[in-house]
Amino acid sequence: MTIAEEFRSRNFSIYGQWTGVLCIFLCFALGIANIFHLGFLIFFSIVCLVSAFIIIFIEVPLLLRICPTSAKFDNFIRRFTTNYMRAAIYGIMSLIQWLSILAGTSSLIAAAVVLLLAGLFYALAGLKNQEFVGSKTLGGQGVAQMIV
Repeated sequence: MTIAEEFRSRNFSIYGQWTGVLCIFLCFALGIANIFHLGFLIFFSIVCLVSAFIIIFIEVPLLLRICPTSAKFDNFIRRFTTNYMRAAIYGIMSLIQWLSILAGTSSLIAAAVVLLLAGLFYALAGLKNQEFVGSKTLGGQGVAQMIV
């Protein structure tokens, strides 16, 4: 299945997964850009950076196979295999970034908006009873099993 066919499938979990990939780059870039601020905003930028690395492993399942990670971390990441669990983790990460407004306005709000959008896509997939479908491009649907 090509990327265009995946988007035409109208499965909101595919939309959520690709929005999650956008979140990886956005959280990483904004986390680095805001880490140089003084004050409490540094905490939120570090959380944004950590979120980027968590999202990488959630959205690209192939990385769990090829990166040496602990069993505890693998079990934590494997919790997020359903649409509702992914909506929950994105909602929590978005809420934390929205709280960064308390420390001062910054570009971390953009990360909060895109994280919220990804969470909404996963929540819509769950509400419409759509099964989670991983993008083949990102290592879903048996690609990780073919490597080993």
